[in-house]
Amino acid sequence: MARTALVTGGSRGIGASISKALKAEGYNVAATYAGNDEAAAKFTEETGIATYKWNVADYDESKAGIEKVEAEVGPIDIVVANAGITRDAPFHKMTPEQWHQVIDTNLTGVFNTVHPVWAGMRERKFGRVIVISSINGQKGQFAQVNYAATKAGDLGIVKSLAQEGARAGITANAICPGYIATEMVMAVPEKVRDSIISQIPAGRLGEPEEIARCVAFLASDDSQFINGSTISANGAQFFV
Repeated sequence: MARTALVTGGSRGIGASISKALKAEGYNVAATYAGNDEAAAKFTEETGIATYKWNVADYDESKAGIEKVEAEVGPIDIVVANAGITRDAPFHKMTPEQWHQVIDTNLTGVFNTVHPVWAGMRERKFGRVIVISSINGQKGQFAQVNYAATKAGDLGIVKSLAQEGARAGITANAICPGYIATEMVMAVPEKVRDSIISQIPAGRLGEPEEIARCVAFLASDDSQFINGSTISANGAQFFV
């Protein structure tokens, strides 16, 4: 029987590429989204991947949504915590609301996504937790104190979960993408994009599919001895 994968924020950008890559590998895939009904419906129509709407920042919504996915698609074996937002501002101008919005989605949202499926993974003696962090969680970034804090915190989550889950056949790993050619990045002015690319030794932006291939590997049986690790996929822009 095919395993079931849940990808949060899985209908657009990097998440959409992850969802499609996992489906191509033979998994049953469910993708979540926060608010764009039209984009989610189009994604489902084009890919056949079921989409579910909930706010990952809300534990009760997440738990109810996960229960629905498991009833309709199957017990969740693989979780890809990809959903995330930015609310950028220099620290002296950052508001408590901007801080809490990003913390609630990018950090607490990982807890809200993984916690409801953890017991089932332990019981079945198999699980894959894959968290999409960021290069900016490794090196920090101007005007992203909130975002960088969450993405650094995500790395702490996987290191701790790896130790708790290892004997139950569960792995937890993170991927830190650098600058990827998503809709958001491609929408910035060309001069800004050129400035970003000039900082990347590979001389180009990454492709969403390159991150998706990292996820597909970490989800597979071939990765079972890789646990608590971070894959830096950034074209040699930053080393840890």
